[in-house]
Amino acid sequence: MRAYAFLLTTLAALAARLREDDPERGDVPGWVMITVMTAALVLAILVPFRAAIVEAVSNALESVTSAP
Repeated sequence: MRAYAFLLTTLAALAARLREDDPERGDVPGWVMITVMTAALVLAILVPFRAAIVEAVSNALESVTSAP
C-alpha cells in the first residue's frame, strides 16, 4: 500500500510539473550563449599567446619529470 501511495504521489508531481511552466527549469539559450562566449574567450586568449602557453606547460612538465 505504501508503494502504491508513493507511486501515485510521484506521478501526480510529475504530471503537475509537466502541466505548468516551472521557473526552476533553466534557460537553455542562456547556457548555450555562456558556453559559446567561454569558447570564444579561450580562443581569444589561446591564439596570441599559444607559444608562451606551450612553453610554460613544457617547462612545467620538464621540471616535474626531470631527475635532479
